Amino acid sequence: MAFLDYHYFSNALGKQTAAYVLLPEVGESPFPVLYLLHGLSDNHTIWLRRTAIERYVANLPVIVVMPDGGRGFYADAAAGYAYGKAIGEELVDRIDKTFPTQASREGRVIAGLSMGGYGAVRLALAYPERFRAAHSLSGAMGFGHRDPNWEDPRTAEFARVVGEGYKGGPCDLYALAQKNQAAGTLPELRIDCGTEDFLLEDNRAFNTFLTEQGIVHEYEEFPGAHTWEYWDRHIQDALKFFFPLTP
Repeated sequence: MAFLDYHYFSNALGKQTAAYVLLPEVGESPFPVLYLLHGLSDNHTIWLRRTAIERYVANLPVIVVMPDGGRGFYADAAAGYAYGKAIGEELVDRIDKTFPTQASREGRVIAGLSMGGYGAVRLALAYPERFRAAHSLSGAMGFGHRDPNWEDPRTAEFARVVGEGYKGGPCDLYALAQKNQAAGTLPELRIDCGTEDFLLEDNRAFNTFLTEQGIVHEYEEFPGAHTWEYWDRHIQDALKFFFPLTP
């Protein structure tokens, strides 16, 4: 596959940012696009450094875009960077203008791990007209919904993202899912988490909520913790979920 280190000025962020891009060497254009999001402590380079994602998509006619999401939870912060707009709108438009993409809802899917798992579902629910499906691996699904842990030193940082009165707002997956359900705009959703992961209860709670609301989705638990061994294995499940008819 061709690999590009894509740097550009983001108007939404007001600064330079970057994304890694993998271009297929099989199939015919236009190509669907997989947006693949990193977690809180990483950046756009990590999926390529810590997993075999390039090998897993080598025989798929799919463009893979791995953007830098900072520590912004892929949301427009109440006091901070607008990572939601930067990736959900601006980057999608840039990629469609630059590469031979299938520039439609049916041609875009999004996945991520931890903060990026939350972010994948949040962006798909915030921009249902842009993303056909989302897959969360070990996602922080309670972010923007559950009460904060005041003993966590990162709570003040997170509060700057969600703002005051955050429950029911644009960072609350529960509220976003209900809004899409009412509008008939739900994307396809798949969620998985390791049985030894510290975010397991957040994932179980969100799964229970979706089930009680009658929101169609897939949910699975597998042995494993919040580790790259787990994500390297189960990103392959995401590819099968998104592209079941490809080899």
